[in-house]
Amino acid sequence: MSLLFDRDGELANPWNRIEGDAPLPDGAVIVDLERLGSVDHAPLGVHIPNNTDPALLVGDFGRIALISVGFPGFSDGRGFSIGRQLRALGFAGRLRASGPVIVDQFAYLLECGFDEVEIPDAVAERQPLELWRAALARAEHAYQRGRQGARSSILDARRARNA
Repeated sequence: MSLLFDRDGELANPWNRIEGDAPLPDGAVIVDLERLGSVDHAPLGVHIPNNTDPALLVGDFGRIALISVGFPGFSDGRGFSIGRQLRALGFAGRLRASGPVIVDQFAYLLECGFDEVEIPDAVAERQPLELWRAALARAEHAYQRGRQGARSSILDARRARNA
C-alpha cells in the first residue's frame, strides 16, 4: 500500500499499476515504459525509472494522462531533473513522484513540476500527511522561479526587502 497526496491533501488513487505483461483491467492503468508502445488503453499512465531519457516519451504525450517517476531513495535526486525536463518538453498531464522521498523534498518536487507524491506506507508511518503540509507551509520562498509560481523566489524577496 501507499499514501498518495498533493499540495491540498490526500488523494484517492484511481490508477492500477500493472507489472510486466499482466492483463489490463478496466479503468486507469499505469504500465512500465517497456510496455507503453504495445498498449492501447485509456486512461493510460506510465511508470519510468529515474534514469529514463524524458525525450523518449514526447511522441506519446498525447495519450499519456499520468507519468509516474520512480525515486528509489530520498538521496537520489535524478527524478527532480526528469520532472523538470518533462514539463519543459511540454507534458501537461499529471506528474507523480513515486517512492521514499521525504518531507523536506515536497516543495522542491512541486517546483520541478510534480503534481502529486506517492510514498510507501513505511514512510507515511514516520512522516504522516500533517508533516508534509507543515513542510510546505514553511517553504515560504523558492530558490528560483518555478512552475508552481505561487511562491516568490529568494531573489524576489531580497529585492523587495531592499527596495
